[in-house]
Amino acid sequence: MDTTLDLFLALARLSTPPGHERAAVDMVRDVLDSFGVASAEDDAGSRINGNAGNLYAHIPGTVSGTPLFFNAHVDTVPPTAPIDPIIDGDYVVNANATILGADNKASVAGMVDGIRRILMEEIPHAGIELVITVQEEVGLRGAKAFDCDRLEARIGYVYDVDGAPGGIVMRAASQISINLEFLGKAAHAGIAPEEGRNAIEAAGRTLAALSFGRVGPGASRNVGVITGGRQRNVVPDACQVQLEVRSLDDAEVVRLAREVVDAANAGAAATGCSVEILQTREYTAYGFSEQAAVVQLARAGLLAAGCQPRPFETGGGADAHVFNERGLQCLNLSSGMEMIHSEDERILVSDVQLLSDITVELIRAAVD
Repeated sequence: MDTTLDLFLALARLSTPPGHERAAVDMVRDVLDSFGVASAEDDAGSRINGNAGNLYAHIPGTVSGTPLFFNAHVDTVPPTAPIDPIIDGDYVVNANATILGADNKASVAGMVDGIRRILMEEIPHAGIELVITVQEEVGLRGAKAFDCDRLEARIGYVYDVDGAPGGIVMRAASQISINLEFLGKAAHAGIAPEEGRNAIEAAGRTLAALSFGRVGPGASRNVGVITGGRQRNVVPDACQVQLEVRSLDDAEVVRLAREVVDAANAGAAATGCSVEILQTREYTAYGFSEQAAVVQLARAGLLAAGCQPRPFETGGGADAHVFNERGLQCLNLSSGMEMIHSEDERILVSDVQLLSDITVELIRAAVD
């Protein structure tokens, strides 16, 4: 792979939905090996029901300074057609009507090529670590299964948020997922409806008692999936509802989740049903001040790469959440990807190369 773009196109062609990242992990490992970087794959694949684990590489520093780690993921949301990346004007797009995979393979390519340039050009560095994760798109599973004690660096960067390069996520939200299962009693809807207990009605009362969408500054609540019932003339004895709540304020996300639980219990009681509730904390909010070392290094590196730093907040999740929860300073940076998770996904050709430049300049900025 002679350029960042070459590597990105090669990676993008691979179909690697969560749990099926083997081809991409092997490709990255081969590329690292081609310029003398040894890497090791952990056992996360077997532990999280996938065919590949996380890939880790460590390059000892040559000068004093701040060691850095870099992270990107090789899984994508499942494509619905073959991925055939082509250049269309200034952009890389998919010739077919499905995702491109710039999320997050453009970042993988940028990081790997930036590290290659550091080594091939013998640029002084204070130590580099690379963590390529799997199953990010289904709950950050790979990062959660990674042993962060392996990392010597305490400061790291993830490029996994859309927008032109230069964006810096200063605050990111907490998320709690909530699954509700309402259990009622089946009965004939016309002959003996009074003998039934309508689980869908219980779910409906629950949802009617809640607000959805943007529910406050930096906070949201969504109902994404509802399933239930057997046929039109049967009082439904079961209904499942999948919801989530997010907020930049962790106390607020707990309060929003509690509202769901209270509404579900009330909806079940009003209809004579029962409800089983499963809450899962997906990740916890984090934030950085402008004075944080990870932010100061990011600003220096981005400016050196020709990017204007732009701080912002996001309700989205990324592997950065996991690293921050484990006591590291990990900043999520914009990678240039646009319209991710859609058939219109694209990225500027120039931004693919820019991700390599950013990697190089971040490493330079970390040298004393």
